[in-house]
Amino acid sequence: MIRILYFASLRERLGSDGETVSDAPGSVAALRAALAARGGDWQQAFAGDQRVLVAVNQEMADDASLLKDGDEVGFFPPVTGG
Repeated sequence: MIRILYFASLRERLGSDGETVSDAPGSVAALRAALAARGGDWQQAFAGDQRVLVAVNQEMADDASLLKDGDEVGFFPPVTGG
């Protein structure tokens, strides 16, 4: 089981702060593709041209990062500061 968390504007856009999925999709890229395949806001949020940052087990990750049972994946928009 993988726990997925959505933060900031992603949480608002998707209407969810998180969920669990029973099957590890293999990689972050595969997980993004599965989420985008839901269509609508999901596709817009996770389309290939969208900049969405990801952390696996609270460490920054990229699309090539492999996922395994028990992982926690957090998606969040880029943060800017001033």
